[in-house]
Amino acid sequence: MELSFNLGNDNSMSIIGKSVGRLWRCQRFCALALAVSISLADYSTQAKESKTEQHGSAVHVVPHFAQLPPGWELDAVAGVATDSQNNVIIFHRGPHPLIIFDKKGKYLRSFGDGMFQSAHGLRVDATDNIWVTDNANHTVIKFSHAGKILMTLGEKDVAGEDDYHFNRPADIAFAPNGDFFVADGYGNSRIVKFDKNGKYLLEWGKKGAAEGEFNVPHAIRLDSRGNVYVADRENKRIQVFDSNGIFLRQMSGFAPFGLFITEDDTVYVVDGLANNALQMTLEGKILNTWGSSGSEPGQFNVPHAVTVGKDNEVYVTEIKGKRVQKFVK
Repeated sequence: MELSFNLGNDNSMSIIGKSVGRLWRCQRFCALALAVSISLADYSTQAKESKTEQHGSAVHVVPHFAQLPPGWELDAVAGVATDSQNNVIIFHRGPHPLIIFDKKGKYLRSFGDGMFQSAHGLRVDATDNIWVTDNANHTVIKFSHAGKILMTLGEKDVAGEDDYHFNRPADIAFAPNGDFFVADGYGNSRIVKFDKNGKYLLEWGKKGAAEGEFNVPHAIRLDSRGNVYVADRENKRIQVFDSNGIFLRQMSGFAPFGLFITEDDTVYVVDGLANNALQMTLEGKILNTWGSSGSEPGQFNVPHAVTVGKDNEVYVTEIKGKRVQKFVK
């Protein structure tokens, strides 16, 4: 079909002109309405993203944090802690077992060659002394920050369950008055309390799954009130006690390999079975989780220990991943 249009006389042209004007104004209105709609949609999305960040759910990995000297490699990294200068100390199962980095990952120094059979727990006390446990030779050692041995508990290569022996000890925690607690551990299933000079005070726990019993007390930490939190790994729970071993409560639903409690009583846990990290309250309310199984930055392959630095950086070590990772919010 062929269509033709006769524009006609001036009257016709006037009518057409008015129609075109109305059409142009309509197009302008529609375009404006569409722009407003898109703008509102963008604003809504930005508001949601801003709200997510405000709730602190975003945790970012700092890739390849540890800068080792040429030719050095990490083996299974068991422990991590920070000192008063926010330097990062790791404890691994290879040459140069104790390595100190600054907070940006620059290598500073190392010590401990030839001293250990199986690196495990690592903590730094209030005066920057470095404490470690060897879960193969049954000892707990206190070093000065410079690496001088200040105290040794347990008898090397001799397992036991009395006041002076351990059986594969796992971790250490400190009270404000200098008393300390040893999670003992893989062979024994008990917590042992000592005074600041290493004098035996008391102990509690035995192998089992009831309240006050343990199946691998793997990590230990105190909150601001002096209560003792024990990562009861194989029972998949954290048990909470007073400083004399009286059971208070427990939290469950994860396999706590590593445990850290900040000065403001925020709890951090790494789950070596689920390959993730958790941030929670003292009562066990989960505030944040991150990580998955894998070898990429931000993933985990058997996370083992966790600590939090002075600027709220989170450090996680891995056994099979053979590394320490740094996370920031």
